[in-house]
Amino acid sequence: MSLPLGILLLSGAHDRAHYALVLATGAAAVGRDVVLFASNAGCRLFLAPCPLLADAREGLLAERGVATLAELLEAAADLGIRRIACEAGLKVEGLAAAGLAPGVEVAGVVTFLGAVGQGQIATL
Repeated sequence: MSLPLGILLLSGAHDRAHYALVLATGAAAVGRDVVLFASNAGCRLFLAPCPLLADAREGLLAERGVATLAELLEAAADLGIRRIACEAGLKVEGLAAAGLAPGVEVAGVVTFLGAVGQGQIATL
């Protein structure tokens, strides 16, 4: 039995959000439980529609045959990755919970840490 993987996304940059999803979907694909927790500018990843999809890197990734943020967001939902937007992070960024994509929870760091337990945490 493998330990859960917690991914903490603090950045609103496309490259970091993309790699957070690469890690999350990769771990879920090999059977690990994954919790993706976004705080501060990272919460933008969970908005619907996701503003990061307008980044020029999306086209570049598609052109080069690399999974795009859009594809990875869909895969994360399909793989059952638990997605949590930090309540405080939303407030700091002036974002409303009503603007989040379906299936994204709003909770705090204690919920994230509890979900990860003795597992690993990666921060991007």
